[in-house]
Amino acid sequence: MKSSAESIGEAAARFGLDTHVLRYWEDEGLLRPARDGAGRRRYGDGDAVRIAVILRNKAAGLSLEQIRVLLDDDAPDRHRVLEEHVAELDRRAADIAQARAMTEHALRCRSHDITQCPRFRSHVADVLSGEARWLLLHTEPAGGPVGTSPPAGDGAN
Repeated sequence: MKSSAESIGEAAARFGLDTHVLRYWEDEGLLRPARDGAGRRRYGDGDAVRIAVILRNKAAGLSLEQIRVLLDDDAPDRHRVLEEHVAELDRRAADIAQARAMTEHALRCRSHDITQCPRFRSHVADVLSGEARWLLLHTEPAGGPVGTSPPAGDGAN
């Protein structure tokens, strides 16, 4: 890491970000860069680590609010937020493992129509039985598939 402080433009370029992103994260309390005599932001090594932590955790699915808690050493609910995120990562890992197994089976399946293959169908048995109704909450954009409206009278969120 560089030992001298960077301007906002240098720090943003280093991480492939626009400068407004760093300003926004500062407004949200995630960053606290020093200021030079002219009031310009100066990003030191500690700021670079915080930016890297924010980027890595955003990629892992944490919200800025969750990341704020993670970076706040005085946050009383830090462990709760992190435990909840670990549980979410475990759920996502299980979903990915299931999708991988289904895809690998489809690659090797001799059935012309994989939807007719009993082994392939076993990969979607929970969806067919209704046990995986939650899946739509995690895979569809808010309001349902793009270009559609939720069914009238549907109270599901």
